[in-house]
Amino acid sequence: MTKHASLAPLLERFFTQRLMQQRQASPHTISSYRDTFRQLLKFAERTLHKPPSRLNFEEVDAPLIVAFLDDLENHQGISIRSRNLRFTRTLVNFLTRPEVDALLAAPDRSTWSGRRDHAFLLVAVQTGLRLSEITGLKRGDLFFGTGAHLRVIGKGRKERCTPFAKSTTVVLRSWLKEPRRGDQDILFPSARGERLSVHGVQYILNKHRQTASDICPSLNGKRVTVHRLRHTMAMDLLQAGVDRAVIALWLGHESVETTQIYLEATLAMKEAALAKTPPYSGRSSRFRPDDNLLEFLNSL
Repeated sequence: MTKHASLAPLLERFFTQRLMQQRQASPHTISSYRDTFRQLLKFAERTLHKPPSRLNFEEVDAPLIVAFLDDLENHQGISIRSRNLRFTRTLVNFLTRPEVDALLAAPDRSTWSGRRDHAFLLVAVQTGLRLSEITGLKRGDLFFGTGAHLRVIGKGRKERCTPFAKSTTVVLRSWLKEPRRGDQDILFPSARGERLSVHGVQYILNKHRQTASDICPSLNGKRVTVHRLRHTMAMDLLQAGVDRAVIALWLGHESVETTQIYLEATLAMKEAALAKTPPYSGRSSRFRPDDNLLEFLNSL
């Protein structure tokens, strides 16, 4: 690195060589970095009174970055968590509806374990419970009738109630008719009547994912976890128009800002869909900045 290395060529190589060629990053990842650097460069231009294309690498130092982060939080109304998400956000992994349907159809319901696994998967994808929450459910945590729901003790020993659909009610009522195993009253016990272990749950998910991939090839090589089923439920709610505050309560999040990751994923899907549509003809009236570096970022 030379003493006064220009920032522009370094940044351009970061996008074209590092992100696009070496990492083969997705369009969502590239746009995430692009938007962040674009904001940073505009802030640097206002602060240093110097066009972005003329900035030296050494000028983008720690004090400037700290000032930029403070500006995001104090003047643009962005919380610390959202501010950090802008720098570390990743695309949420979730299953599509056909993948979920194939997964739910995979267990052999002529067997006890198959009926248990089907009920377990249905509750997981319909409630979005954490792994520890769903394996810790007791039979007495279910409430039927009007406002059917289950009661769960989540993080911080906080209790919350999560509703379930009529179709889930039918499956759970049938499951409760099964002979109890063990003396712990576990809703989804192991064959020995004990609480399912982390490895036991993952074995179940891997087994049924492999079966489901025969009818839904997109599941081939895709890792299915309880946490991914939790993401799937949250994305279903968001795409159905459910408010973020409601989703946060449903998932047991301490802050509504936590659901920002689902908004980012939804935006990425919309951008991907938009990229598949043919552009309208006609001359573009889009503003093109005078600065070469900003123009490069805008072209990504």
